[in-house]
Amino acid sequence: MQERLQKVLARAGIASRRKAEELIREGRVKVDGKVVTEMGTRVDPENQAIECNGMHVSAQEKKVYILLHKPSGFLSTVHDPQGRPIVTDLLKNIKERVYPVGRLDLDTEGALLLTNDGELAQKILHPSHEVNKTYVAKVKGWPGKNKLGALAGGIILEGRKTWPADIELLHSEPQTTTIKIVIHEGRKRQVRKMFEAIGHPVLQLQRTAYGQLQLKGLASGKYRFLDPGDIQMIFRK
Repeated sequence: MQERLQKVLARAGIASRRKAEELIREGRVKVDGKVVTEMGTRVDPENQAIECNGMHVSAQEKKVYILLHKPSGFLSTVHDPQGRPIVTDLLKNIKERVYPVGRLDLDTEGALLLTNDGELAQKILHPSHEVNKTYVAKVKGWPGKNKLGALAGGIILEGRKTWPADIELLHSEPQTTTIKIVIHEGRKRQVRKMFEAIGHPVLQLQRTAYGQLQLKGLASGKYRFLDPGDIQMIFRK
């Protein structure tokens, strides 16, 4: 049965469907030995030879789901031309090719999902599912009630208003404040930009949960495999 090429790549665990489209555009995918760059190309994975980055794409691959406690200083990618540390360096003895679901900035630590299930990755990342992400941010200074209220209600970032956020003050010191913030958007460096916009830049940032799937108990640099119950927790508010 024929399917869209990007869907086949996603199901095989090569990348999310969106990233698979990028791979096709960049000429990194071959079907029956020929480079394919046209979006919407339909293929039969059972009867056609599909390659990505020179590697054979199998239509059937065991699905793997991993929660990693990403340390600061690691890139949320599977390849870096500059040779910097990447998150998959932390995974040991895993045969399946997994990739990060979304990103954490180089200088941000915490919960990062990795999988070879492109359909699930797309579901987690798509705004319509509104998967909550919880962060703990240590920021410079004392934001005050009005500024935190502005963040909770939504502020203008780069011409667009952010969705409402849940804000909780956790701890305050003379020079810093620690705040929990829950958002379901995924703009680049969003939490950092939100606090920057109210004049209190982030000094440290950690993602602590996807939905109700908690990072708690997982040491920095360590990971664990997820079961179906864990996956369900991702989509719980």
